[in-house]
Amino acid sequence: MPAGTVIEALGDPVRRRVVAALSGGPRRAGELAAEIGMSAPAMSRHLRVLLAAEVVEDERLDTDARARVFRLRPESIAAARNWLDEILAGPGGLAGAR
Repeated sequence: MPAGTVIEALGDPVRRRVVAALSGGPRRAGELAAEIGMSAPAMSRHLRVLLAAEVVEDERLDTDARARVFRLRPESIAAARNWLDEILAGPGGLAGAR
């Protein structure tokens, strides 16, 4: 997934909160909605964006086909980080300004 797509998906503060919550491990959508304090349909919309950007992936549970567990896809986060590192390290970048 292109870094720009990941960065666009993370442009929303709610989606950043979802990613932060998932950094602690996989969660169900309902757990995320309750933790962040939003409705299940609203959380579903945010998760669809994160899935499309390949920031998260989901897995259906064998015990309940309707339930899905979401987890981060570290490679997508790494792609965005690598792009930002290139910007910082490039000519005129910010790496030396720290």
